[in-house]
Amino acid sequence: MSYWELVNMQFMQRALLAAVFTGLAAPAIGTYLVQRRMALMGDGIGHVAVTGVAIGLLTGTSPTWTAVIVAIAGAIAIEVIRERGHANGDVALALLFYGGLAGGVLITGLDNESGSRLNQFLFGAITTISRTDLIVTMALAAVVILVCVGLAPQLFAVAQDQEFARVAGLNIRAYNLLVAVLAAVTVTVAMRTVGLLLVSALMVVPVATSQQLSRSFRTTLVAAMVLGTAASVGGLLLAASFPPDTRVSPGPTIVLLALAGFVLAWPAGIWARRRQRLRQPFPVVPAVAHQETDPHPHQHGEDCGHVAVPHGDHVDYVHDGHRHAPHGKHYDEH
Repeated sequence: MSYWELVNMQFMQRALLAAVFTGLAAPAIGTYLVQRRMALMGDGIGHVAVTGVAIGLLTGTSPTWTAVIVAIAGAIAIEVIRERGHANGDVALALLFYGGLAGGVLITGLDNESGSRLNQFLFGAITTISRTDLIVTMALAAVVILVCVGLAPQLFAVAQDQEFARVAGLNIRAYNLLVAVLAAVTVTVAMRTVGLLLVSALMVVPVATSQQLSRSFRTTLVAAMVLGTAASVGGLLLAASFPPDTRVSPGPTIVLLALAGFVLAWPAGIWARRRQRLRQPFPVVPAVAHQETDPHPHQHGEDCGHVAVPHGDHVDYVHDGHRHAPHGKHYDEH
């Protein structure tokens, strides 16, 4: 069977749809978690969701819905603990990490046959997703995307400065709980794509990559969703390109592709920030007499090759570590 015949098969079409919706939803809510400095919250909820999956496998019900219920309960618990100050966010996350994972392993041990199926949710098995699971995944992901985009101004205000949001009349507690619930839903949406143990990477890495190149929140949000989709679809297609006798899971390839994007964007981000600093105007200082530069034959202009920086009613040119401003027949030096 050729590669394109494999891609055109029905199970791969379902996997591609799931990858697109997961790639859009995970970075969308991840943007707000990164803004709140709670990037590891996805990991904590993912470990709690292990218990939900185990309950579903043990009782013979849908693991997706039991994982959604347990994950939402865990996310609300961590938000309440964090808000009331009984423990800081890190401690609450640790409680979710260990308690959720231990509970899931314990429950799975009660049913010997569910252990192998649990691995599909821990490490992802997007190519085995059924039609019913695909519909549920698309519906839940669509809700996450619509809320994250539609309520972007309010969610950003709460994530950026809660005091300002409170003065503006926003219900801080309600929006914080909403973000926690959306994060829980996203974890369960992505567990069939990248797995519960890697879901946080898809929520955080595209956001970190987009932050290297963007300077506004809205641009970061949109770029993160585009990068997340590219990593999900690209990782799935990359895993499918390996020989059939190998067992390459799409989950790790998706995460590694997202990390590769960050590695490529990081130097570009450093370069862009350096150019931004060079273009920043000088602080206002008391007027002093002009200081002429040493005579030099170079003539500054649009095509001189030096960085041009608008400065008031004229243009400065960065040259030899200084800024030269044309002034009559000479240049003033800043």
